[in-house]
Amino acid sequence: MLLPYDASTALDLTAELDRWKAQLDYRGPVPRSWAGRLRRDLEAEAVAASTSMEGVPVTVEEVHHILAGDRPARTREEDAALVRGYRDAMSFVLRRADDIAFKWVRELLIGLHDRILAGNWGAGAGRLRIGPAQLIDNRTGELVFQPPPPEDVPELVDRACSVIEKGLEHAAIGAAWIHVAVAAIHPFTDGNGRAARVVASLAMYRGGFKLPEFTSLEEWWGRHRSEYYSSFRCLGNTFDPNADVTPFIRAHLEAQLHQVRALDLRERVQQRVWTAVEEAVTAAGLDPRCSNAVWDAFFSRSVTPRYYRSLADVSVATATKDLAAVVAAGLLRPVGRARSRTYHAGTGLYARIGAALGVPVNESSEAARGTIIGELTRRVALERPR
Repeated sequence: MLLPYDASTALDLTAELDRWKAQLDYRGPVPRSWAGRLRRDLEAEAVAASTSMEGVPVTVEEVHHILAGDRPARTREEDAALVRGYRDAMSFVLRRADDIAFKWVRELLIGLHDRILAGNWGAGAGRLRIGPAQLIDNRTGELVFQPPPPEDVPELVDRACSVIEKGLEHAAIGAAWIHVAVAAIHPFTDGNGRAARVVASLAMYRGGFKLPEFTSLEEWWGRHRSEYYSSFRCLGNTFDPNADVTPFIRAHLEAQLHQVRALDLRERVQQRVWTAVEEAVTAAGLDPRCSNAVWDAFFSRSVTPRYYRSLADVSVATATKDLAAVVAAGLLRPVGRARSRTYHAGTGLYARIGAALGVPVNESSEAARGTIIGELTRRVALERPR
């Protein structure tokens, strides 16, 4: 078998993932407004993590704005295109994953890669590499890994697709295996890491793990890069089709479990904050759609009129009216003038949210948000797991 592994070493991890799947799949209905907000936030975090790992200098806040069609002036258009490309690739994954005619084939990977690189021909988008590749440690200049020669790449990609098409012992094992396989084969000139992470998400989704808790591993890897890169050491220094990738399989599954536990706790905390934000907006006599602007401000993300228009799907006039009303209610405060104006947390925002959640705060700064989130996290962690 190409890149063999011992599945028995991961049985404890797959069993726990199955328990989490059963628990989360049957947790009951989630409010539509919260589900949409959560999806948008997780998408931005995953895109920001995966693209920044490949040297694209974007923050989560900038990705939020780029995906809403409001590219910050400080962000280069070529970087914004890569952000949009990665999002498009992930959207393509969701569209294709449930197709009854779906097959793991070479052209699937090539099509995903073309989207990941936003069709940039000069970067090799949508084409297997035709030249040699070397992975160099930028800190030391040393050769870290030598992928296979380009003439071997097409056959190796076909073999990898054949393995994952036949099916492996568990969706999470399949996701880990195709991740390490694509990374090891290094089939493209650029964007191999992003491609590997996208196909891993696709494998999870195909295996029935469709919730973002299971398909948004990029954010976890982005915060644990040293562990991520260390997990590839099992490949050795030069590509070997017989390399035992068991260590990577286990590291990948452990990361997935860490991510699902962390996201479950975070989502339960943040859903309470979202409910408090909606209540504060309603109590102020504002339209519920204004909650999106207040939510971003609560987390210290700037809100521009154009960004808000995209979130709320409203006209310029309605957006202007909404933002003025939220400012008048003390939930937002404007900074700057005319086209450069942005909106941030108002002086009364944190106190109102804290009061609604039973967490008194005296500060009107980010420290208040830390107090609120910290106390809610403590409370939720003490609750019986759902």
